[in-house]
Amino acid sequence: MKILYMILTCLSYNSMEKTLERYERHYYAERHLVATEPESQGEWSVEYNRLKAKVELLQKNHRHYMGEDLDPLSLKELQNLEQQLDTAVKHIRARKNQLLNESISELQRKEKAIKEQNAMLANQIKEREKTVARQSQWGQQDNGLNTSSFVLPHQHPSLNIGGIYQ
Repeated sequence: MKILYMILTCLSYNSMEKTLERYERHYYAERHLVATEPESQGEWSVEYNRLKAKVELLQKNHRHYMGEDLDPLSLKELQNLEQQLDTAVKHIRARKNQLLNESISELQRKEKAIKEQNAMLANQIKEREKTVARQSQWGQQDNGLNTSSFVLPHQHPSLNIGGIYQ
């Protein structure tokens, strides 16, 4: 009984000790977060304002690129916008040409492969035609020999075997 009591006491003591340790860890971690929260809030609001300004600038640029809201721009800003658009168009054309060249090269490669395959098939057809022609020639020669060997010879009146001699 004493042993059981000691075991339960140790278990409950260990369990209680672990529970208190966890409580202290969470309590201090929470206090640390609360203590740094104003700093985080400040950082977050600075980050928010920075991102908001960036989004507004991107939206303004997008409208300008689409040809909208150009009235407030000065001549220099319009020339700068035109130069940016020209550069962008050049990049787009270069990429398009690159893709077209790659596509043409791929199609030429496929064309070459198809031509090679067609040439191979044409050779196979010629070989089969030659084989069929040879077989038909041999068949005609065999038929000519076979029919002549099985045809009864013409009877000459002077060579009547077993018949009456005249």
